[in-house]
Amino acid sequence: MSRSPSPGEIAPAGVAARPRTPESNALLPAMGWMLGAIASFATMAVAGRQVSVELDTFEIMTYRSFVGLFIIVSLVFATRQTHQITTRQLHLHFARNVAHFAGQNLWFFAITMAPLAQVISIEFTSPLWVILLAALFLGERFTAVKALSAGLGFIGVLIVARPDFTNLDPGLTAAAAAAVGFALTAIFTKVLTRQASVLCILFYITTMQAVFGLACGFLDGHMTWPSTSAIPYVVLIGVAGLTAHTCLTRALSLAPASIVMPMDFIRLPLLAFVGMAFYGESLDIWVVLGAALILGGNFINLRANAR
Repeated sequence: MSRSPSPGEIAPAGVAARPRTPESNALLPAMGWMLGAIASFATMAVAGRQVSVELDTFEIMTYRSFVGLFIIVSLVFATRQTHQITTRQLHLHFARNVAHFAGQNLWFFAITMAPLAQVISIEFTSPLWVILLAALFLGERFTAVKALSAGLGFIGVLIVARPDFTNLDPGLTAAAAAAVGFALTAIFTKVLTRQASVLCILFYITTMQAVFGLACGFLDGHMTWPSTSAIPYVVLIGVAGLTAHTCLTRALSLAPASIVMPMDFIRLPLLAFVGMAFYGESLDIWVVLGAALILGGNFINLRANAR
């Protein structure tokens, strides 16, 4: 019987040595980074609900952006990376942040109006919207598999939300609109990453959204300063938002998306458990069934792309 050569040996003729690829060596670190992203997103959801009793969504977004801006500016100067902050494609940065600001505000509003499990289930339709928008704006192929995955996701949303079209639930409607906003954000980000660094993108995220938040807050008629008890949660939201995107980017740089992204589905049962344990939210069979269809649609698409 033949055997693989041990380290230091030369493979005999006709026996191929089993290579150690960078992807196989980096798989465990990638999984660790992705778990960090999942924990950060979940933390942001819980902290956002905690401060929603005294701050509206514009105020949460404004304070979150200023916390993130302080961190990013400190990092840029500490590492002497100011050359990475450029004004190239400024119009795309603006469009990306309008979409993200709208989606994030709608998401924060949704988690204050609807159960976490339902909001996160509907949020998972965002990759399915990306399929449609990428075909329209990026020229990517719209295949039968992509159509199937998008259809399953749409049916799953209807099962989770069970909308009454004569009296639509504002929280679930906001969650659906937020998913579209996040999908548009992904499209603009994909274009931006061809020329802009991650640090540059994060800088414009925090800067522009801080301005957007202040403008909307003053147009709304007031800006409430967070109470002493709310400040730790506001800081936590800002830190969790940055760490989530950082961890996700690192995970995708180490392993294929088809391995990394399905791990994000862990966030659904995690937040469903949080909703039951801390907020007394029920988890009925329809939410489970709808979530399974949404996740199934995403999984079919990821598997097809992996092949």
